[in-house]
Amino acid sequence: MKKVLFAWVGMNDLKASRENRVGELGPIARVATELEFAQLVLLNNYGEQESVPDYVAWLQGKCPTPVELIGVKLSSPIDFAAIYVAAKAQVEKVLKKSRDRITPVFHLSPGTPAMQAVWIMLGKGPFAEAELVQSSREHGVEQVKMPFNIFAEYIPDAVAGADRRLLQISEGLPAETEFGKIVHQCKEMKLLVSQARMVARRNVPVLLEGETGTGKELFARAIHQEGARAKGPFVAVNCGAIPRELFEAEFFGYTKGAFTGATTDRAGYFEQADKGTLFLDELGELPAEAQVKILRVLNDGMVRRLNDKAERKVDVRIIAATNRHLLKEVADGRFRADLFYRLAVAVLKLPPLREREGDLHLLLEAMLVSVNDDLGREPGYVRKKFSINAKNLMARHGWPGNAREMHNTILRICVWSQVAIIQEEDVRRALLPSTAGTDSDILQMPLGDGFKIQEIQDLITSKYIQRALQETGGNKGKAAKILGLPNYQTLSNWMTKLGIDR
Repeated sequence: MKKVLFAWVGMNDLKASRENRVGELGPIARVATELEFAQLVLLNNYGEQESVPDYVAWLQGKCPTPVELIGVKLSSPIDFAAIYVAAKAQVEKVLKKSRDRITPVFHLSPGTPAMQAVWIMLGKGPFAEAELVQSSREHGVEQVKMPFNIFAEYIPDAVAGADRRLLQISEGLPAETEFGKIVHQCKEMKLLVSQARMVARRNVPVLLEGETGTGKELFARAIHQEGARAKGPFVAVNCGAIPRELFEAEFFGYTKGAFTGATTDRAGYFEQADKGTLFLDELGELPAEAQVKILRVLNDGMVRRLNDKAERKVDVRIIAATNRHLLKEVADGRFRADLFYRLAVAVLKLPPLREREGDLHLLLEAMLVSVNDDLGREPGYVRKKFSINAKNLMARHGWPGNAREMHNTILRICVWSQVAIIQEEDVRRALLPSTAGTDSDILQMPLGDGFKIQEIQDLITSKYIQRALQETGGNKGKAAKILGLPNYQTLSNWMTKLGIDR
């Protein structure tokens, strides 16, 4: 199994590269040269203060292992919460991106004591498969063994056993359930539906993450309908559509005379959802002051209407959804960490359509049936079918708006087309110009007749490198950074290969 080293760049590492004395490698280089890794992932919080890219170039001269340098903004190098959020997010990103099974290795020596403590928490908690290493002049490179595991110590075996049993029976639930309405066949979605079915039977908060149009509300309703609160209300709220000045009135309600126009008492969303589920869509759009007040309700279960002295007890399950990367929002200070961790008990990440291999044709047919049924109630409508070429063209589209865009496109096709068989031209006419760019000319080049995919890849790479150099005034280090390359030497190699002058 491949191993990936994760470490914060420390001052001793930078010092070793500057002094360049024999035998003085610094913590990172010492481990990287003695142990074998598939990749080095270095977190850098120095910003522009230190020439960290120069350190990376020096490190590459000591060992051939690929290096990914990731800039992380911290308000303080001893801010435990920010360090935890940033480090956990980067480890998750690397694990998700890798096609191979990898073992993360956390280097404890570089960085501040807070960074060291966070690596231990991650290695003995969320990433229990991780290895811990440290290095010193006196003892060299050592593997760190600690006789405890946070998850094993604090999560009862009974819960883990229950999860396994639920996973086994979830596949056998009847298709008539709400989850049976979610069209899918790919492995990723099967696992996601199984996890959602497990969560539905637990009275815990759920956080649904995914791009716009990936079906977050569909999952929320399914979780509600299959849980113990199915007979209670399901109240859906679009957090981004509520003006700041109306937030308290909408969420907590008000009494008669609370403000001009308040002619009667009115219950807020929390009271409306009592004994049921409150679905907070677009959670990331909540302003800071609203986040504080919602957190208070979640902590004590009490709400007070505007202009009312009495508090009311509410029993509400929260399912929240966002198309933002909330961990990054927390790290950047735009979303409260305490509210995030209060809601992110069961986190389900919904994949975009472009990552659901094998599901597109199923979805196209299912949505066409739905649109045909809806429009079929109107006089004179002719039910539609896709021609093979039209369906293939739809399947090749990038669908940046995901299922919502797909449904609306099919609806447009069926409204405009007067014949029973949908043709390619019907599809091209229905695709919106703003989204059709994802299916651009370079993605529609005919195969065969001298087509060479490597030339297409080189063309795209060349265009982006030239654009990055223009935007950075020819600075290779900065250009490499905005291109997501590990260092400027990698960029130079690409430029040489593609014949690009600075």
